[in-house]
Amino acid sequence: MGAPVPLNDSRMPLGLTGSRGHVLVQLKRAQPLTAKQLAARLGLSLNAARHHLKELEAQGLVQYELEHHGVGAPAFAYRLTPAGEGLFPRRYQETLTALLDSLVEHEGRDAAIALLESHLSGLAGRLRVDLKDAAPAERLQAVAQVRSEQGYMAEATGGDPSGTLTEHNCAIQAVAERFPEICAAEARFLSEVLGAEVDRREHILSGCSACEYHVRFKPEREI
Repeated sequence: MGAPVPLNDSRMPLGLTGSRGHVLVQLKRAQPLTAKQLAARLGLSLNAARHHLKELEAQGLVQYELEHHGVGAPAFAYRLTPAGEGLFPRRYQETLTALLDSLVEHEGRDAAIALLESHLSGLAGRLRVDLKDAAPAERLQAVAQVRSEQGYMAEATGGDPSGTLTEHNCAIQAVAERFPEICAAEARFLSEVLGAEVDRREHILSGCSACEYHVRFKPEREI
């Protein structure tokens, strides 16, 4: 079998490396998955995939459900538990939540939302300058890289005239759950930086495994 798919350290779950870390990453990217699907994705034997899943289940990091597909025995499909989800980056989440709580208490909810939107607006302005001469596909890849560095496990496909940006992790999910307005601000941020129409088709806060944005680039004369 081939070696596990290489991943950079920013995408690996906290405290886990090697094959079990890769199993968790694959589940984070496309859950639920069966042992057979994981084995194919990671270049492992089926027995090895099952062994890793059993160990991760014992640690409380994965759980399974039965999937029925017509005749035959049901398949065991695995997904992350809340503990497993918690191993992925949540950078500055506790500090940010405390700061926003204080701001809400002293100046109201609108002030907290304005702060979040101002942060994204400032970041958009800096990136727009850096990417002003980049082609659409280059802009999309660059934004995916920036979002990955921020803990969002982002990847981009396509680019001209359209592409997809997928964020497999929400680095500030607890904040987004309390201030869902930040999700709309993120879509505006992506639209501004990319110079594109951005349509979110999947949403972590709605129970999806990722936030997926369809990106349609505008003709250069409209940017």
